[in-house]
Parts: sequence; C-alpha cells; structure tokens
Amino acid sequence: MSTHVDIDPAILYFGTPVVVLSTLNEDGSTNLMPMSSVFWLGRTAVLGMGASSQTARNLRERPEIVLNLPSVDLVTQVDRLALTTGSAAMSAAKAERGYVHVADKYGHAGLTAYGSDTVLPTSVAECPVHIEGTISAIHELGEPKLLAVEVAVTAVRVMPDVRLEGHPNRIDPDRWRPLVMSFQQFYGLGERVHPSRLASIDEELYR
Repeated sequence: MSTHVDIDPAILYFGTPVVVLSTLNEDGSTNLMPMSSVFWLGRTAVLGMGASSQTARNLRERPEIVLNLPSVDLVTQVDRLALTTGSAAMSAAKAERGYVHVADKYGHAGLTAYGSDTVLPTSVAECPVHIEGTISAIHELGEPKLLAVEVAVTAVRVMPDVRLEGHPNRIDPDRWRPLVMSFQQFYGLGERVHPSRLASIDEELYR
C-alpha cells in the first residue's frame, strides 16, 4: 500500500546544477544571471527562464551566450547575484519580491570577466566550466511569461584540475564539484554512492 500523499508545490526544483548565464547588453557590456533550470542533450543545452528578464531580452536581440558552471566554493559570489536584475525598467512583480537593479554584475558579485572564444559575452573567470553557444530556438512554455531556450554549444572550456587524467576531453566526476540548487537552497554533491553500468560505454561513442 502506498504511503504517498498528494501535494501541490509552487515550484518543482528537486535539484539541478546552478549556471551563471552571460549575455550581451545593448551597450556591449555583459549581464550575468544565476539560474538552475537547465539540462543538456548531446551538444544542445536547454534553459528555462522568465520572458521578461534582461537575459531573455538580450538573447532575442543578440543570440549568443556563455553558460558558466560554478563549483561549490563560489556559492557566496553566486548568491550575491540573486535578487538582482540588469534591467533598469523593473517589473512590479520583481520589485515586490525584493529585486534591485545592478548594472555591473561582475563588480557586485566579486567576479572577474574573462574573454570568450566563439561568442561576444564574456565568461566568468572563477567558474571551472565555460560553455559557449548560440541560440537556435526560443519556445514559449504554456504561458507567455515562461521560455525554453535551446542553445547550440560552440565551445567548452574547463580548468585543467577538473579533467580526467589521461583523457584530455573528459571531466573527472570525482573532481568536479558543481553547485546545486534544490528548492531555493544551495547544495553540493556528496561522494559517489555506486558505480554505474553506463560507465562501461566509452564517452566518445556519444560524440
């Protein structure tokens, strides 16, 4: 007999990696937005975001992006970006929730801009992983205020200490410690609990 009960949660963030998105503002500066609605399929990243955000506006007009993946030791800097918006014309809903306009997100968070290879927005130097890409499609999700954004990955850059020894193009999952968001709280990964049978498949076969 099931012991489950019915609930109606307002959000369904059961645990996903945190990503800091870099997009290009109209004046050529880079806007940063932390988020955790993201997943990858092959060389495509899919992002979920609000349609009224500065990031969404930037992507419609200048469809280039960097997905900066922070490690757990960057939680303080990432949290400084929370409740900030790059848009001076803030919506009433954001103002009610406590958002403030910040033009210089790098300075506000204590992060450093770093040049990108294939796109114009700058990446975050402190993040161990930079995934550059261009926007291939933007979809409205059920209602106009939510978007699903498809990103075609054009380049991946990582700090050497997260690479798997002897494999220049692979990440070592025991050394990569991503920051994770679960129901508005930050977490890190614990130790590996069990080897996966999928590891018997060479990663290159997915290329």
